[in-house]
Amino acid sequence: MKLGFIFPGQGAQSVGMGKDLYDEYEEIREIYQKASQISGIDIAKLTFDSPEEELFQTKNTQIAILTMSIAILELLKKHGIQAEYTAGLSLGEYSALYCGDAIDFENVIKIVKKRGEFMQNLVPEGEWAMAAILGLENSVVEKVCEQITEGFVVPANYNCPGQIAISGDKIGVAMAMEKLKEAGAKRCLELKTAGPFHTIKLQKASDELRKELENIEIKVPQIAVVKNMDAKPYTEKDNGKDILANHVIHPVRFSDSIQYMIENGVDTFVEIGPGKVLTGFVKKVNKEVNCMNINDVASFENAIENLKV
Repeated sequence: MKLGFIFPGQGAQSVGMGKDLYDEYEEIREIYQKASQISGIDIAKLTFDSPEEELFQTKNTQIAILTMSIAILELLKKHGIQAEYTAGLSLGEYSALYCGDAIDFENVIKIVKKRGEFMQNLVPEGEWAMAAILGLENSVVEKVCEQITEGFVVPANYNCPGQIAISGDKIGVAMAMEKLKEAGAKRCLELKTAGPFHTIKLQKASDELRKELENIEIKVPQIAVVKNMDAKPYTEKDNGKDILANHVIHPVRFSDSIQYMIENGVDTFVEIGPGKVLTGFVKKVNKEVNCMNINDVASFENAIENLKV
């Protein structure tokens, strides 16, 4: 068995996520307490008791998902379960870098807090949207986006074969959705997001994030951490600070990242954090690999039982 850990990004959140894990395990509570001390946010209260509109603000969503993912990861480590490869979807890349010992706990909490704030507060004025496009080849989606002359829209997340998220302003995204339906898309679903993520429109957020990244140390990962930007592992030649700054304005190549891991022998994927979306993406890449997700006590106990050597 060769394990790959994968970590979700923004959009996987829900009020109450991880509450039973928090109630059951002291180790989980300790992570939440430490993260709250570092961030100055009561993350347990934010995650379990806030109204949805508060949790769904980018500045809150990112720190909440990161904390839950890392807490579960630490619990897995205490049971001797570790991966050889790891990747995350957008925000999830920070959990993956923590998993690979490239960023320590204090710094990953601090930088993700800043990332969420910048991605929320430094969005240009305007009405923005993202949409998931199902059932078309990448090239078709790319071509249609290029043809939109009114408004702005580009491919943002290459999630899995047959699913791309597009990002831009409301006019551009709406026009692209119409043309993509005409081109044969099975479904076009507008997503609950707050900005033109993974596009050049977040250049100001990228610039500010780059300044903050100067204050933290990013080391060469101890396991293979597969990057969103090119679906290849970080190496000693990479400038991690530049990569993470450019990350917010660059498309996410998650499908290719999963394919890379499979080609390098990963046969079991464990999705760590809220939701089950990434597991579905993996199955679209290769339905033969084993997949499980950990987002509550029952799924954690199931994973421990199945992953113990």
